[in-house]
Amino acid sequence: MTPNIAKLGHVALVTPDLEESTWFFRDVIGLKETERVDNTVYLRAQRDWEHHTLSLTAGERAELDHIGWQVRDPAHVQAFADRLEDSGTNVEYIDDDEMVGHGDTVRFRTPNGHRFELYYEVDKPVPPSEKRSRLKNRVHSLADATASIPRRVDHVNLHGSNIEEVHNWLQDVLGFQMNEYVLDEEGNVRGGWLSTNSLVHTLAYGGEKGDEDATLHHLSYYLDSLGDLMNAADVVREHGVEIEGGPGKHGITQANFLYIRDPGSGHRIELFNGGYQIFNPDWEPIEWDADEAEVGLTWFGNTPGQESTPSK
Repeated sequence: MTPNIAKLGHVALVTPDLEESTWFFRDVIGLKETERVDNTVYLRAQRDWEHHTLSLTAGERAELDHIGWQVRDPAHVQAFADRLEDSGTNVEYIDDDEMVGHGDTVRFRTPNGHRFELYYEVDKPVPPSEKRSRLKNRVHSLADATASIPRRVDHVNLHGSNIEEVHNWLQDVLGFQMNEYVLDEEGNVRGGWLSTNSLVHTLAYGGEKGDEDATLHHLSYYLDSLGDLMNAADVVREHGVEIEGGPGKHGITQANFLYIRDPGSGHRIELFNGGYQIFNPDWEPIEWDADEAEVGLTWFGNTPGQESTPSK
């Protein structure tokens, strides 16, 4: 059996100001609060079916706790655990009664230290009738939506060391496909955009020279249109929150972007629209050399710096 990852499931963030971070993600960005358990708030986007795609936990400093990925079949959880152990990766098994929002889980660290989780079963809570969409194929009603209206979780961008080694590990062990990558002036890989489904990327991994720590550059949520992205910029500014980058467009992925930082934690969020999907079974990764990197990273607009929040 060859196990497969279906999609990005959730991102778990730690924040030193839980209430301000909850305000930002719920009232400014427009995510829906699903549940609070102890000192953790669980949220999802307007069309995310699962219990949550983001969790916020109170802590002493801003950190990335872990990233969860949903696999394509229940048997793939154990199949991945076996593959990880065969590769020399330590694996922790966690029963579903210890998890909130999803079932049995295997937890491990990537070669550079990011903590990942793999699982199959997810809870799909139904909103109360007054919050439910009249469309059966949509979760939440748009009647009380903010102007930004994030549709779904899209991708996560991580930074760290040993970029090519980590890229190879992600492909060989977890089954990611490299879709685009960029080189530095010395011809070494500076960053890569990878996916396990048709999206141009569900995971980006790269960094700058000297990066050693495993960090989160940003978490991204998808919007339906460029108009939604511009409305989101208006909403963010009306709430007195600064825009760090954009509105603009990436050359790599061909996506429109808007970058904002959560004022409660400093975690960077990208609101994302456009891009392209890949259905070709014989796709060849697209290379951007150092001279093309500026155009690749920013086709127009201004992108944020490289400051990231650490991984736990």
